Amino acid sequence: MMTDAQATIDDMRARAETELGAAGTMDDLTAWERAYLGAQGEVTLFLRGLASLPANQRPIAGRGGNALKNELTAAWEARRVVLSAADLQQRLANDAVDVTLPGRQPILGASHPVSRMIDELSEIFALMGFQTVFGPEVETAHYNFDVLNIPKDHPARDVWDTFYVDLPGEIVLRTHTSPMQGRVMERQDPPVRVVVPGRVYRYEAQDASHEWMLHQLEGLAVDRNITLADLKGVLSEMARQLFGPDRRTRFRCDFFPFVEPGVDFAVDCAICGGAGCRVCKGTGWLEMGGAGMVHPNVLRNVGYDPDVYSGFAFGLGIERLIMMRSGVDDIRAFAANDLRFLRQFARAA
Repeated sequence: MMTDAQATIDDMRARAETELGAAGTMDDLTAWERAYLGAQGEVTLFLRGLASLPANQRPIAGRGGNALKNELTAAWEARRVVLSAADLQQRLANDAVDVTLPGRQPILGASHPVSRMIDELSEIFALMGFQTVFGPEVETAHYNFDVLNIPKDHPARDVWDTFYVDLPGEIVLRTHTSPMQGRVMERQDPPVRVVVPGRVYRYEAQDASHEWMLHQLEGLAVDRNITLADLKGVLSEMARQLFGPDRRTRFRCDFFPFVEPGVDFAVDCAICGGAGCRVCKGTGWLEMGGAGMVHPNVLRNVGYDPDVYSGFAFGLGIERLIMMRSGVDDIRAFAANDLRFLRQFARAA
């Protein structure tokens, strides 16, 4: 006579074998194993409940339950081997590689054109005795304005209107790399010859030749008997090495609070050949930056005696130098992250 326990075992065996035969994927097999042999599976729970059966049914139920567990475990293992082999064959078929196809050219990275120009300028000025140094982009108004002869009530301060940082004290995003003039001169005695590349920030309208964020290279030389002729010679040599001997340079009087006298340094526009275009605003010349002899007040502010020492300073727009040499007609292209534009410089490397 069949007991209730034996009937339960036979029912579990029939259902488990049917469902195992229907399992077609490894996920189905995992679900089946969890349903019957897992910690909360039917067979496991049946064996845990033997103590609740009548005493005369426990031996039969125990032997039958353990035998069922062993049978299903062996069946599960056999089915797993079959499905694993089928799954492997399917993945190999999907991932097959035609070894006769030509290899794919890997995409190689390259330095941004601005970074490359900074490296090139640093090398050019190193040959003329200048050391490259870097300064903070978040600067105090003391170094950004006051040390450079631009006090709070000076109208020129509005020209360098910038972004202020919400911190105690007057903290700004630097409007030029000129703040490093004061920082460098406070740390060492003359002679001083440094160039300072980096980002600068200005609150101004954007057009083909102006950006709110740009890169500048500051130059500073202080020693005894330095004259404006030294400044012209350094900038002319830089232009010759960058643009070749055919480019013309121009120096015109200009005003900058931290130099006296001040000059505007320009190169004839290579984009239009001097005929006039939107980049040079029809003048045929593209301004590279401002320059001049270091103002005596700046020398006094850092503890130098202007009766003993003199110097020159200049600030060059790095993007404009690239525009001039490579014929780029819009400064905004350098920060637009357009790979079609950037890859042209990568190929030229």
